[in-house]
Amino acid sequence: MQETPFCLSVGNLLSYSMSDSNSTDFTNPSTFILLGIPGLEAAHVWISIPFCAIYAIAILGNFTILFIVKREPSLHGPMYYFLCMLVVADVVLSTTVLPKMLSIFWFNSREINFGACLTQMFCLLSFSAMHSGILVAMAFDRYVAICDPLRHSTTLTNPVVAKIGLAVVLRGIMLVLPYLFLARRWPYCRTNIIPYTYCKHIAVVKLACADIRISSYYSLAVAFLVTGVDVFCIAVSYIQILRAIFSLPTKDARLKTFGTCGSHLCVILGSYIPHLFSALTERFGHNMALHFHVLMNNMYLLVPPMLNPIIYGVRSQQIRDSLLQLFTH
Repeated sequence: MQETPFCLSVGNLLSYSMSDSNSTDFTNPSTFILLGIPGLEAAHVWISIPFCAIYAIAILGNFTILFIVKREPSLHGPMYYFLCMLVVADVVLSTTVLPKMLSIFWFNSREINFGACLTQMFCLLSFSAMHSGILVAMAFDRYVAICDPLRHSTTLTNPVVAKIGLAVVLRGIMLVLPYLFLARRWPYCRTNIIPYTYCKHIAVVKLACADIRISSYYSLAVAFLVTGVDVFCIAVSYIQILRAIFSLPTKDARLKTFGTCGSHLCVILGSYIPHLFSALTERFGHNMALHFHVLMNNMYLLVPPMLNPIIYGVRSQQIRDSLLQLFTH
């Protein structure tokens, strides 16, 4: 499985730092077996085609956004800096999942090392938390730009943007590290088969022959601290934004101001709605086929990174103009 250097170094650090923690009551499986999409094994090659297309579009679109923002000085502002952070998080999320998924689909390479499994789990959980935090930062940027435009340039300076980005990264790492230490601690004396295309946290810890309530409670707490608090902050920001928009004197001014938030709103909906749908089907869809759950989890990880650059490319006038200039030259 191909992994980013950052995620690989963290995974190696965890493996090395805890290599001496084995005891007589601890069983550490050397490998796990990823089944891919159970029930659809015969169609794995065909399923890989749309997944490859989604990934190719995501990589092309996201790197195009990065190139345009770097190339165009007029885009060197807080909103586009946060957009670049979002792009990096999207690329890491999709790249963490897809290479191993394709090795299962194409080469039937189902084994994954225990350390690599923890590394993949870390990347998925931490960058998902970072992705959510970046959306909050973008909502704050829109709030300041619309509700207090005269102070936007002095409030969101480059050092402030860098500090916000650092806080988002540290929050994602610190909240996710306990997941890995707990998963590394559990004794695994049952099967080592994971019915997914990647190392999903809850699927891994369910294989432990121990009381995993600590992991379950911690997962709920993090879900509240990340998704719950982030959605609440975004909602509060947009309530204030809507109040400011409706106080504008003309309809044209209201539409024009609201249009500056359109891209961000579409990205929020495209990120949180699939996540909510996946969580609901996981918790309440016990009668649904397993392959449906697996497909939904994969789409949640792969589709938003493809849609986000398309949304900003279509709805952002500055990015669209820069892209047209690039192709014209």
